[in-house]
Amino acid sequence: MDWGIQNRLSRMIKPASGRIVMLAVDHGYFQGPTTGLQDLKSTLDPLLPYADTLMITRGMLRNCVDPGVGVPIMLRVSGGNSVLSDLSNEDLTCDMEDAIRLNACGITLSIYVGAEHEHQTLVNLGRLADWGNKNGVPVMAVTAVGRDMARDARYLGLASRMAAEIGAHMVKTYYCEDFKKVTTATPVPIVIAGGKKIPEKDALQMAANAIAEGASGVDMGRNIFQAEDPVAMIQAVRSVVHENNPPDKAYQMYQDLKAKK
Repeated sequence: MDWGIQNRLSRMIKPASGRIVMLAVDHGYFQGPTTGLQDLKSTLDPLLPYADTLMITRGMLRNCVDPGVGVPIMLRVSGGNSVLSDLSNEDLTCDMEDAIRLNACGITLSIYVGAEHEHQTLVNLGRLADWGNKNGVPVMAVTAVGRDMARDARYLGLASRMAAEIGAHMVKTYYCEDFKKVTTATPVPIVIAGGKKIPEKDALQMAANAIAEGASGVDMGRNIFQAEDPVAMIQAVRSVVHENNPPDKAYQMYQDLKAKK
């Protein structure tokens, strides 16, 4: 693998633990002002010291993140749809030159396996992998599956393996039963999506289960910034990912930090 890609991956996936806590705040590219992200800068400022990587769009990066911040950026470069339309009808919305201009540590897009526009999203991944390899920037594929397909090991494993086969250097997918089958069949680092907001204790348990079954970390958004205490939550997630803290202890940590605040 190219030195530049390896270097950027090591900035995001911490060498000491081999794991990553990525904070996802790119929801607005198709959802608009998501709950908790209406004032993005106010939400981000207290969380950034605890994030290994920030997943964000170029518009919000330029307008809401201090250029002096040291957190690596995973830049969302796909879009072209909204929550009101067909989510699979995505295309690339940012070119490589602008990603480099923004000093992105990685670039990411969604692929929709089994959906109407599956083909174009997979071809987009191939194009993006070519761009990333040419410029030394790793590519992360975010897996989604068709509405009629279950989010299970069969279909998430299919999408994750296809992403790696086409050239993704990382994969973001959902946690599911028999998740070990997904990680075993995907020879690149996998991070799990947090998905919709669930109780904090459940989110910590999901993170711990994913790590135990081979995930390299998490890329959480709503389960952090929509928590009752987001700063306490991201610290509790870090303790699970980087320190193998059991979920019960991590939840107690969350409660203690919230009480102190």
